[in-house]
Amino acid sequence: MTNSIAIFLGFLIAASLAWDLSSNDHQATLFLARKTIDLIEWLAFWR
Repeated sequence: MTNSIAIFLGFLIAASLAWDLSSNDHQATLFLARKTIDLIEWLAFWR
């Protein structure tokens, strides 16, 4: 991964978090965090 790609991805993540804060009050971020925790617990079961 080059530096320009890393900077672009970092900017994209920061912009999406800022958009979620301004329009949804972080509801999408919380939803994704909860689903990620559920996925980790489900994968730990199969381990």
